[in-house]
Amino acid sequence: MLRTAEASPTAVVAQETDWQEFPRLWGTLLDEVYVFARGGGTTQTGHNIMLFRDDVPNVEVGIQVDGPFEGSGRVIPSELPAGQVVSTVHRGSYDGLAGAHDAVHAWAAEQGHQLSRTRWEIYGDWHEDPNLMQTEVVWLVAPSS
Repeated sequence: MLRTAEASPTAVVAQETDWQEFPRLWGTLLDEVYVFARGGGTTQTGHNIMLFRDDVPNVEVGIQVDGPFEGSGRVIPSELPAGQVVSTVHRGSYDGLAGAHDAVHAWAAEQGHQLSRTRWEIYGDWHEDPNLMQTEVVWLVAPSS
């Protein structure tokens, strides 16, 4: 679905990585953000996020927060971008997220929207039953030329 996204403040650790290393890395990055937030550095108001700025990937792993804060160490303030986006909600295990990304690409192509390489995932509340989990998959639409 095409919509306009508002910027959403985040607390993140930014990292350039590769696709082979990233699955082993993201949990450690998120732990750094949780330690910072639980220590009073900021207040989590939303869910865990992963922002992919490109295909390298340059990633930001963190949490949605209530607003600006003073970063510390590798934890910095950032935001999920504002702009026209195409998004969907994936219901089920994280193993199915690639299909949600594929669905966004297919829908955007059918509708004539060019996607940028910037995309993010917002992870809903954790459930022991993976069928109850929800993840929002969002791709920023490329500016028209």
